[in-house]
Amino acid sequence: MNSPIKRAGLILGFILAALGIFFAASIAAPTAAMSQSGTPYLLLELKGGTVDIELLPAVAPRHAERAVTLADQGFYDGIVFHRVIEGFMAQTGDPTGTGMGGSDLPDLAAEFSNEPFARGVIGAARTNDPNSANSQFFITYADAPHLNGRYTVWGRVVSGMEYVDAIKKGDQAQNGMVAGPDKIITAKIEYR
Repeated sequence: MNSPIKRAGLILGFILAALGIFFAASIAAPTAAMSQSGTPYLLLELKGGTVDIELLPAVAPRHAERAVTLADQGFYDGIVFHRVIEGFMAQTGDPTGTGMGGSDLPDLAAEFSNEPFARGVIGAARTNDPNSANSQFFITYADAPHLNGRYTVWGRVVSGMEYVDAIKKGDQAQNGMVAGPDKIITAKIEYR
């Protein structure tokens, strides 16, 4: 009793099931690295103490996932704060220490939001191309409304901002590039 209509229905059912699995996997992909329960926090151990950063996967899921992935790989351990501008921000995440490097992972598309750049906000560093963020990020020292909607916000410092304030500052004449820069000793993820 295999009529052409039944066979077409079965084939259509299999196709729809396969599409459902594909779409479910693609939706889940940005949070694959964040399979733990709770909110992810990035703990940066600096020379003065621990900076506790709440990640914002609801605001920037792919950027938050990237931070989790790289921290879990130990990528940020030993990375310097290569560009630090007094009253503005401290930038890190470049393994070359020049501002030109990144991880081996592909660049990320921008995830702009209405989250404002206030003191202690974590933003994705990038080139002039909005879709060029990779591993570099910056922590703002003060409100920076000129960045709002132009850079991806993916986290915020919840404690330890005094240790960010103590990071060695760069030369203003050199756009904040730091000679003998401070570094991230370790970076770890914790779920709460």
